[in-house]
Amino acid sequence: MSYVGPDFDPPRPRRSPLRRTLTVVLAVLVPGALLGWLVWEALGGSDDGGSGRGTGAASSAGGSASAGGEPDDRPGRSASQPPTASASGGAGPLAGKVVVVDPGHNPANVQHTAEINRKVDIGTHTKECDTTGTATNSGYSEAAFTLDVAHRLRALLERQGATVKLTQDADRPYGPCVDERARIGNSARADAVVSVHADGAGAGQRGFHVILPGAVHAGAADTRAIVAPSRKLGRLIADDFAESTDTAPSNYVGGGSGLVTREDLGGLNLSTVPKVFIECGNMRDSKDAALLTSGAWRQRAAQGISEGIVSFLRG
Repeated sequence: MSYVGPDFDPPRPRRSPLRRTLTVVLAVLVPGALLGWLVWEALGGSDDGGSGRGTGAASSAGGSASAGGEPDDRPGRSASQPPTASASGGAGPLAGKVVVVDPGHNPANVQHTAEINRKVDIGTHTKECDTTGTATNSGYSEAAFTLDVAHRLRALLERQGATVKLTQDADRPYGPCVDERARIGNSARADAVVSVHADGAGAGQRGFHVILPGAVHAGAADTRAIVAPSRKLGRLIADDFAESTDTAPSNYVGGGSGLVTREDLGGLNLSTVPKVFIECGNMRDSKDAALLTSGAWRQRAAQGISEGIVSFLRG
């Protein structure tokens, strides 16, 4: 039972001037502090990058769109810090090592068909300077894919201390031609060169394969000294790529080994340093295309290639 009626108005204690002052100050400061915290959060003040597996992995959370309208969640660099063309290695297990990454096909090749169709000498015969590359059925180009993987691969290798050079970074009108791609690796005295590609085989043909140089000795080509180390590099990349991406070797070339030897590629024939190509998958197959257009999968692809290179360079 209450003894307080509806009209009861108990006497209110008088507030001291100091208490009134503190109340006013708090009323001003608390909303201001809350507003400042909200602004800080909105600007990404608590961005903690994730980590991956193996040789220096990175976050693979999706973000902005890349060429072809596909997700471009490049690791290891903030959205406001685009990759550089090349970087000198620092401390790390690969300090002093030089790796050349060759993104197959310049995105601008399609606008320079006359230039890329001219023939160049590859030792055994002449061949077109370059091609436009293939694309998925939805239009995501091989050139966009290879450049994205090359950027990811560069970031991973730089974290290991390597000096990484790209043969092109969409920074020239077309090319370079296949003979110049080889010369770039040779001039850099690279410890390893990897040319990144994706295949354009028929639907139902799936999987990756690594292309190794055959023993060629003709004209300007002499690969005899690089055949053995290139095969070792290719085997390591194939093994680590399969594990990192959880994909199988090609079901249409290589007899299930994931390794193919060729003597008709200028980029291999004219190389004087260990070099391989990797066809990461088949862009014309819908199942492979779903992987190749995934930013998270491209990060795993770069990781697998990186681990193979690191294993090769560390012996």
